[in-house]
Amino acid sequence: FGAGMTGGFAYVLDLERNFVDRHNHELIDIHRVSPEHMEAQRTYLKDLIREHALETGSPWAQEILDNFADYVGHFWLVKPKAMDLADLIGSLRTAA
Repeated sequence: FGAGMTGGFAYVLDLERNFVDRHNHELIDIHRVSPEHMEAQRTYLKDLIREHALETGSPWAQEILDNFADYVGHFWLVKPKAMDLADLIGSLRTAA
């Protein structure tokens, strides 16, 4: 995962806890969304899932929202190595 990723970022839900072995270590960095310093990312992720649930009626999205505290530790933030995590988080705080 991550080959050709030059900008932006992605969230990956890793329920089987095997993503760390499956991403392109040379091109991307991965970060857990659960630590306290990632609050802006957690909020943004939850808002994206909420929007998806409202627009699609997805029961899976609603399950994640209803039990977000249980699922958040399974999410990874994926970003290109060239992108600074602090800048990414700062831009989300500004947008919020």
